[in-house]
Amino acid sequence: MRTLLCSICCLFLFYWNVTAQNSADCRTAIPVCADQPIMGLAGGTGDVDDFDPDVILQTGCLEKGSLSSANIEFNTSWFVFRAGTGGQVGFDIEALPSTGSTPTAEWDFAVYGPDVDCADISNGTAQPIRCNYEVNDTNFTGLGVNPESGEEGRASLTGSQNTYDEYLDVLPGEIYYILINNFADNFTEDPEPFMLTFTGSSVNADADTALDCDFRDEFLGLDIVACEGDDPITLSAMSSPAGDAIDRVEWEVDYDDDGVIDDYPAGSGDFDAELVIISPNTGRYFATVYTNASSGGPLTYRDDSGVLVTFYGTPIRDRIEILETNLSVDPDQNNIEIFVEGDGDFQYAINDGDFQDSPVFYDVPAGENSVIIRDNNNDCGTSEPYQFLVVGYPKFFTPNGDGINDTWNIKGIETLSNPAVFIFDRYGKLLKQLGPTDTWDGNFNGQQMPSTDYWFRFEYGEMEDDLLVAKTRKTHFTLKR
Repeated sequence: MRTLLCSICCLFLFYWNVTAQNSADCRTAIPVCADQPIMGLAGGTGDVDDFDPDVILQTGCLEKGSLSSANIEFNTSWFVFRAGTGGQVGFDIEALPSTGSTPTAEWDFAVYGPDVDCADISNGTAQPIRCNYEVNDTNFTGLGVNPESGEEGRASLTGSQNTYDEYLDVLPGEIYYILINNFADNFTEDPEPFMLTFTGSSVNADADTALDCDFRDEFLGLDIVACEGDDPITLSAMSSPAGDAIDRVEWEVDYDDDGVIDDYPAGSGDFDAELVIISPNTGRYFATVYTNASSGGPLTYRDDSGVLVTFYGTPIRDRIEILETNLSVDPDQNNIEIFVEGDGDFQYAINDGDFQDSPVFYDVPAGENSVIIRDNNNDCGTSEPYQFLVVGYPKFFTPNGDGINDTWNIKGIETLSNPAVFIFDRYGKLLKQLGPTDTWDGNFNGQQMPSTDYWFRFEYGEMEDDLLVAKTRKTHFTLKR
């Protein structure tokens, strides 16, 4: 079987004139198809750590295989595919010799999906749905059936030394990531070669449609999110359908992602096939690949969808709007909405509570509060606490001298224009007038007032359309003794 696969590989390399493909980072995973074997050459761990070290030991079979010293991310390759048809998909990863005739690397893998992103893989939110980090007794590992031993795949079990997991059952349009890793050692300290071949009933039925081969035209990969200050991101055009049959590569960038090309950055490396993106240069990047004459060209390949690279910074609050205070018609609501500078996906927490996705909070306590904001795209940091005031009144107070709720006034009143509060008994008799710094202790003319409801009228000014408008509210509160 290995001889047959190697023969196919040699024919493939001769006919298509491609070199080994590799991207060591999840965020630049190479889109692949099932219509031909893929030659991989792994020699490092890329620009970023794809796994948060604080959560990696909680990711199932990635914790370790049969060796307690297993390296989770050593010589890595990341691929991504989009299912073209529904059905059964598997793959074989075959160790190939880097020098001589004996393979020197032992390969392992993890599969994520459907439809997760690299940030969720990194922070442990997305768990592997298939994986194997066992010591290999054969030169094959993968999903399905080992072509060398005939052993069928089964769920990962530490110490089993079965190198195959079960087939995937996919639906059209689903996207899956594959991590291929040489976890044990790189004995030669050179890049290690392997062969990736897709299998399974849907692949056997039609290798051209089982995985969406049009996905390869998006050869720059899926959109990338990163944090401001992260290491540079390297895009590569070497995974285009042209392989290494390239004369030159031209790069374009649309910084605003509005359909207008803003710049033509210079590439680097062979054929200018790489582009290094420095934080915080957010934008949609495109590559056009021109093939050389020896390949039967000239031919042109362009990733028309491009790849959107977005750098997120620490969230910065723009403003906090009071949607409804308990001075309004409904006295039991104090609702706010938090606005953040720039676009992004954020989470919010007030007063040391739990984070939530919605920027709207209901029944916020009257008076001083605090909010913190964090980025939910790529864990790019958490803001410092922001203090804000909600104007509202206590529904009751207890002037019993215990130091808790002994006095009453409207909280946050000092933030308003020309505020004044008038307190009445139920017969309409004025008991007290309060300014921004005053409070009522429940007495009138030196006498304690009884436990009951009291009414107040609140007058203040509020800006509407750049005009200061006089407002009046009237409602009641309770004195308890």
